[in-house]
Amino acid sequence: MKKKKAVALGYEGNDAPSVVASAKGVCAEKLLEIARFHNVPIYEDADLAEALSVLNTGDEIPEDLFRAVAEVFAYCYRINERLKRRLDELFQ
Repeated sequence: MKKKKAVALGYEGNDAPSVVASAKGVCAEKLLEIARFHNVPIYEDADLAEALSVLNTGDEIPEDLFRAVAEVFAYCYRINERLKRRLDELFQ
């Protein structure tokens, strides 16, 4: 049985997105728990996590994974925009 893998991505607007954190097994579960606690959107894709898990923290995303990572960021932006609209509606 494969160990669960989790990879946290970051993008500062410069260069390419990079790996912020990477974990396997119990540590992957803890990374996901921390993300949930801080309301960080989680995008589940085992194949992409597998491909990204070989990178080290701080490594930029390789060009051949740009499209897949762009989809992850697009998903996160959509989720954040929906949440922002809901909060705006609640507090108007």
